[in-house]
Amino acid sequence: MSYSAQIQRDRTDKDRFFEKSPHSPLSHHLRHNFQGLEYYPVSEDYRFELPLVPHDEIETVEMDTSDGKIKYFDRVGYLEFDSGAGPTKIQVYQSHQNRQNYFIPFRDKTSGKETYGAGRYLDVESHGGVFELDFNKAYNPMCAYSDAYSCPFPPMENWLEVPIEAGEKNFTQ
Repeated sequence: MSYSAQIQRDRTDKDRFFEKSPHSPLSHHLRHNFQGLEYYPVSEDYRFELPLVPHDEIETVEMDTSDGKIKYFDRVGYLEFDSGAGPTKIQVYQSHQNRQNYFIPFRDKTSGKETYGAGRYLDVESHGGVFELDFNKAYNPMCAYSDAYSCPFPPMENWLEVPIEAGEKNFTQ
């Protein structure tokens, strides 16, 4: 299966989950009228394989959340990619609750316009020290769909000065 077809399949699966699952973040009314999420077209220009540049010391970061609480993450390093406007750094975190996952919350110049105003998320994995940074997989936090969720806000160090026209767009239903 091609890369683009795999991304499209993942998007179709997510739409099906949002529309049909009892665990969907959407209310019954929104599920009944759900027409699918909106995405930017898949673009290989937003897909990178990069080494993690580790920080000399891992620092615990407090992230404010949508429900006024604080969640704790370790800033483990950063990835540097060519955004089209030059080298751009994005910080990578690990949750204190799940050390196996790497997490990138970010805002960019599309936030609050074409994409969710509070920012979007990426989950990344290490494959032998190389991370796939794929903005085609950028997604909205669950609090974009329901106030029942507690979502960390991206720290200012991950407020990118470039538009990332890839991944999930703002939910408009």
